[in-house]
Amino acid sequence: MTENTERVDEVRLTIDDRRVATVTIDRQHVLNAVDGRTLARLNEIWAQLEADDSVRAVIVTGAGERAFCAGADMTASSVEKTGVEYWADYDPNGFGGLSLRTTLDIPVIARVNGYALGGGMEIVLGADIVIASENAQFALPEPRVGRLPLDGGIPKLVRRIPYTQAMGMLLTGRKAPAAEMARLGLVNEVAPLAELSDAVERWIAQILLCAPTSVRAVKQMVNRTAHLTAAEARDARLPALMASLASTEQDEGVRAFQEKRAPSWAAPR
Repeated sequence: MTENTERVDEVRLTIDDRRVATVTIDRQHVLNAVDGRTLARLNEIWAQLEADDSVRAVIVTGAGERAFCAGADMTASSVEKTGVEYWADYDPNGFGGLSLRTTLDIPVIARVNGYALGGGMEIVLGADIVIASENAQFALPEPRVGRLPLDGGIPKLVRRIPYTQAMGMLLTGRKAPAAEMARLGLVNEVAPLAELSDAVERWIAQILLCAPTSVRAVKQMVNRTAHLTAAEARDARLPALMASLASTEQDEGVRAFQEKRAPSWAAPR
């Protein structure tokens, strides 16, 4: 399997020959916390992936074995801003350029290899599938330092897990282990750290079995129709939906089913 690897500003982007991208935050000296330069690079990467219709899936993770992402770099100059200044100068795409992004029509798997704290947990909330190591811990601890998880943490958490459990985390800032978050429904699978990559690969393999246009249509419909009823969402003339309906992939999929074989999807462009 060949790979195209690029490293800039402590963020690595890798796209393999299956067209699966991996985005790795590598700032292990601060538990992969994000500063302004890292955020800018992440936004560049997400924009690049958005523009590439050949990418089938994205894995986002942190380097090392201790942390996925510990949130904002508290040693950076950005923490000199007041809460009001931060709120007024927010990134529309959310923390890490991902937590509030609604224009990425590619499935995102969060490979959580350790601490996912503050903005790091907000990145998790911006993902579609979450695979966590047994040692992973999740928290939105901003109230403990007089701050707020403003990049989606508050509204998204109460929509993803039961209300009282979400409020129990939001009002205390406590850390929750991966097993607990799996029971609550935020985490899809928990694996030993040594087996985390294998678990992620199993999910990637399942995604790659599906028609690329169908996967993009699903993601786009979820992203852009949350404010609609189910009937209204079905009727929305979204670009990815229309592309899927017009694609020859549906013919290949039905034919493969009838012939009792795996479908052969078109090679990525």
